Amino acid sequence: MQVVQLQSVPSQTIQIQLGGQNCAINVYQLSTGLFVDLYVAGVLIIGGVIGQDRNRIVRDLYLGFVGDLSFIDTQGTDDPSYTGLGARWQLCYLDTFDLAPGEG
Repeated sequence: MQVVQLQSVPSQTIQIQLGGQNCAINVYQLSTGLFVDLYVAGVLIIGGVIGQDRNRIVRDLYLGFVGDLSFIDTQGTDDPSYTGLGARWQLCYLDTFDLAPGEG
């Protein structure tokens, strides 16, 4: 598992290599929750997926992303809010060793 470094701001885009994949991750707060877009090599893999505590974001192998992403609440089980990103809520990359067989 690898922690993706985020800042406590309502909207951000980061460039990062995850599992050998060149990724761009948009994280943005809306009135209904914190959302994520994931691009690999400039191609949208998932868009507008809500971030929830310990719930995988990509979920499906057919999308072509190796691994998965998930927010982890380090102080409980609440869904993430931008105000605690990088501290209370960590965005984690789960590689194939972190996932059960067939999960990514």
